[in-house]
Amino acid sequence: MRPQFTSLALAAALGLGAAGQALAQTPAAAPSAAAISHGPPIPGVCLLSVDQAIADSKVGAYVKTRLQQLAQVVSAELQPEDDKLNADVKAFQAKASTLDATSRQTQAQALQTRAQAFQQKYQLRQREMQATQEKAINRVAQELDPVAQQLYQQRHCSLLLNRQGVLIANPSMDITQAAVEALNAKITQFPFEREHLDTAPAPAAAH
Repeated sequence: MRPQFTSLALAAALGLGAAGQALAQTPAAAPSAAAISHGPPIPGVCLLSVDQAIADSKVGAYVKTRLQQLAQVVSAELQPEDDKLNADVKAFQAKASTLDATSRQTQAQALQTRAQAFQQKYQLRQREMQATQEKAINRVAQELDPVAQQLYQQRHCSLLLNRQGVLIANPSMDITQAAVEALNAKITQFPFEREHLDTAPAPAAAH
C-alpha cells in the first residue's frame, strides 16, 4: 500500500549537500605525506576546504549531533503511527476475504486515505529536516567567512582556492586546519530547532 517508514530514509535527509555529507561521513585515513614529493609552495596561493572546516570544527560536530537528536524526535513521532497503520493493513488483509464487497471497499479506502496522509507527513518531515540542516550549516558558513578572510590577510594570500577542486597541492598552502582552530575559538554551538514548513501563512491585511 505504501513504503514502510524507516529512520534510514529520514537520516538520508541529513546528508544533503556537500557540507552535510562532510558532517555525516567518518573521515578517511589521510594518504601518507611521504608518498608524494611536493614542489615549493606558490607564493600568495592558499587553499581552503569549507566543507572540511565545518565538519572538523566543534560547532560542526555540535550541528551533526543536534541534527541527529532532531531526527530521533521525528522518528519517535512517525514510527508508532507507521507501526499502527501497518498492523491495521495486515489485519485487513487477513479478514478481507470474509467481508462483503461494500465493507471491503470501504475499509480499504479508509486505509488508503490514512496511508496517503502519513506519507504526506513523512515527506513534510524530510523537507523540514533538510531545511533545518541547510539553515544550520549556512549559519556555520557565515561564522567561517570572516575567519577565512582574516587568515587570507594574515597569510598574505593573493588567491584562495577551494581545496575540493584541487587534486594535489603542497599542504603548506592549506589553511583549513588554521580555519578550524580559529572557528573553534569563535563559536562551539548555537541553539536551533527543527524548521516547521506546515505553518499556515498569515491572512492578508484587508484594504
